[in-house]
Amino acid sequence: MTDATRPVQVPSLRIADAGLALWAVALLVVLAVPDLRTGDRAWWPWTCVAGLLLGVLARLYLRRGRGNAAAAVLSSGAQSGETSSTR
Repeated sequence: MTDATRPVQVPSLRIADAGLALWAVALLVVLAVPDLRTGDRAWWPWTCVAGLLLGVLARLYLRRGRGNAAAAVLSSGAQSGETSSTR
């Protein structure tokens, strides 16, 4: 695999943490300003809560190491009795 075809390494956990922090700040702002959570905007706090919950799930998924294609190939090869050198 050449350098041009290799996937870019990104800090996924840091990105998930940044998203969680932004949703937390948004929730605090929505709760602090009553006009942002009354009337037609009553759903805004729940949107922030949903963003936080999805961020926690994403962080758990990333922390477990899922989404790593190389590890997935190795684990499927180990289950079938093959090694990566026989592929």
